[in-house]
Amino acid sequence: MSKRILIVDDLHPAFKEEATKLGYEVDDEPKITRQETLSRIADYEGIAVRTKFRIDAEIFDAAPNLKFVARAGAGLDNIDEKIAFERNILLINAPEGNCDAVGEHAMGLLLSLMNNFRSADMEIRNGIWDREGSRGYELKGKKVGIVGYGFMGQSFAKKLAGFEVDVMAYDKYKTGFSDAFAREVSMEEIVKHSDVLSLHIPLTTETRQMIDDEYFFHFKKPIFFINTARGEIVNTKAVLNNLKSGKILGAGLDVLETEKFPALSEQTWYNDLITNDKVILTPHVGGWTFDSYRKISEVLAGKLGNLPE
Repeated sequence: MSKRILIVDDLHPAFKEEATKLGYEVDDEPKITRQETLSRIADYEGIAVRTKFRIDAEIFDAAPNLKFVARAGAGLDNIDEKIAFERNILLINAPEGNCDAVGEHAMGLLLSLMNNFRSADMEIRNGIWDREGSRGYELKGKKVGIVGYGFMGQSFAKKLAGFEVDVMAYDKYKTGFSDAFAREVSMEEIVKHSDVLSLHIPLTTETRQMIDDEYFFHFKKPIFFINTARGEIVNTKAVLNNLKSGKILGAGLDVLETEKFPALSEQTWYNDLITNDKVILTPHVGGWTFDSYRKISEVLAGKLGNLPE
């Protein structure tokens, strides 16, 4: 059987072009359904996906010849990693392709929060000119805590370099990673000193709902809170509680526990979230720019060339 890849999601044409050069036969089917995928995947040794559907036991069972899953993005939380490992199916992703997008998005959320851009803009559009109420904070001299120092955390640290801040980074699974952009610290130091907290960790059984009321309780100073990682890591009610108490000065959330409508609007906390003027929301687009669309596919295709025969 020839080397074949089924693309089941919207990937930049660069992926197919490069994979074809490597000798793969590539079927680009961005509109294919899950059911159609189940009926066809047995003929392929690779599947490429973004977020369209979960690659789970049902998919794996229907794919006896599958050798790898190419995830066009950073996280692997929509793939059953345990089953893939048990069946010796390789998982490749492309955090290098969208880390700059995420770093810039986190930077934009932070600056918008600290300078009240959202509320100031809305006030002016409604005939209100309130300079005092729109007064913000400067980043210079602040301590920024980054939790997770992989591609995304490092990118955010680099974007902060020109703001004359003290960047602290904690990563449970790495040591000795201090560099020109951040210094390695303990979680205790993060909660004790941070003026800003930004999450850059994957969603796992360990991190799910990790950021709750108990977590925020330990912070010694009011913080600006940024989440461009995964929504399920954070308990949204806890964020709202701490915004109300003043422990959180502002929250920039690109990801939420529940995403997309109508499910999002059905959450008990939804109305409180959208009516809070200390919150800026974006629809999980931190790593999804016109530039990263191509870069992700290029990085992913490049990794195909390193797969074992």
